[in-house]
Amino acid sequence: MRDADVFLLRDLKLPKGNDELLSELIEQTPWRSEEVTVWGRKYLQPRLISWHGDPGRSYSYSGISVQPAPWSSTLTELRRVVEMVCGEAFNSVLLNFYRDERDSMGLHSDDEPELGPRPVIASLSLGEARTFTFKHRKLVDHPLVKIPLESGSLLLMKGDTQRNWKHGISKSSKPLGRRVNLTFRQIR
Repeated sequence: MRDADVFLLRDLKLPKGNDELLSELIEQTPWRSEEVTVWGRKYLQPRLISWHGDPGRSYSYSGISVQPAPWSSTLTELRRVVEMVCGEAFNSVLLNFYRDERDSMGLHSDDEPELGPRPVIASLSLGEARTFTFKHRKLVDHPLVKIPLESGSLLLMKGDTQRNWKHGISKSSKPLGRRVNLTFRQIR
């Protein structure tokens, strides 16, 4: 991708099976629905979230400020694997639970100040495959880049990716099952 550093590992070797991890995360995570402000209007996010991390690693985006829940043993093990594969250290993770085809995430960039000028974000997908869409922020005629994220895939975004691209997950017209996405980050 032009103006980006994006890498995809299609099948990350995980400590348990993908389906077992998906069920564990869905059952054991303290999910919540947050209200976001977009263009001055308030909306419920079309997915459930949970923020975990080292003490003091709060995160603010779209008018929401979240304090980290502690790392569970499952999240700690997943962080270890992701850090080893990526060669990066992460002190927090945002979990997104897409319950079905109606859940989504609009196009956005992860460019909040606490992520630093060139954020490194490792995105681990478990469950139903969804299409991850990238749109260049400056080149309006640049075609969209669409990447199917299968269960067990790891997408790494770094460098100037957040500065130059937006990304998101659209709703679907076909029935889709459950998906949990974990985005590991370094909060400064």
